[in-house]
Amino acid sequence: MKKAILPVLLLNLFFAACNSGQQSSATSDSTATTASTVDPSKDWKFGVALWTFHDVDFPPALDKVDSVGLKYIEPNTFTRAGAELKDSIIMSLSPAGIEKLKALIAQKGLTCESIYIAGDTTLKSWVKQFDIAKQFGVQFVTTEPPLNMWNQVDSLAGAYGIKVAIHEHWNGFSHYWDTDTTLMAIKDHPNFYVCADLGHWPKSGVDPLDAVKKLSGHIIAVHFKDIAAYNDPKLKDVVTGTGVVKFPEIFAELKRQNFNGHIYIERDSIEPAGNVASVMQEIKYYNDQVSKLK
Repeated sequence: MKKAILPVLLLNLFFAACNSGQQSSATSDSTATTASTVDPSKDWKFGVALWTFHDVDFPPALDKVDSVGLKYIEPNTFTRAGAELKDSIIMSLSPAGIEKLKALIAQKGLTCESIYIAGDTTLKSWVKQFDIAKQFGVQFVTTEPPLNMWNQVDSLAGAYGIKVAIHEHWNGFSHYWDTDTTLMAIKDHPNFYVCADLGHWPKSGVDPLDAVKKLSGHIIAVHFKDIAAYNDPKLKDVVTGTGVVKFPEIFAELKRQNFNGHIYIERDSIEPAGNVASVMQEIKYYNDQVSKLK
């Protein structure tokens, strides 16, 4: 962002933060009355979070997504951009570098409508990350804003016209493992929504089905992930459908909520031959479950 723009943006953030308490979202109220309009096979945007292929850098990760036949991707700003861009992470790239990544996405026929960002405790960092998100042309950022920056991050989101999907890691790593914290963040912050990471909640003893119900009307994205047991933050994910997450019930609940957002396969673990085979298995499982929804 040009230096001349920053003071104006900061002034806008101040007034937006002052006014944020007067705004609220009616998403939850509208959900119950329009649930029957959703067709999951058409309305749910199924894709891959590029963290799934974090054993390689950006260009070969796109190749892997292309090979499994999915369209939607969610990059993150800490992925290496590739040898042509000197293996810089995305958050360190110039606008010209980001344009090169966008060209690669377009060449593969992929669609990037969200990006995972990791701002620190400074407003300057969040402005930089929103600049990157804006250049990618995303609809929302997936992230975990510091508790004392809710007003600032919400105001940034409003200024940029980009929603914030609050993600949740496990207890001890993130405050947002507790759905009550997420609901407090959403209250009076009209640009805040939820990215439901189904495989992380069990690590904190939270049933993902209960969490999805509690966050009804606020979920705009899902990280499609499974885990083998509850209450063990050290566990890595397992292939969806082989762990404790109740996907049939969760999918039915999302349909009831009129969810029509993005569902991204995300693997934290890396298998010896890479994750393409397990992603293919998860695509089949997802399609089988969606086909059963009435």
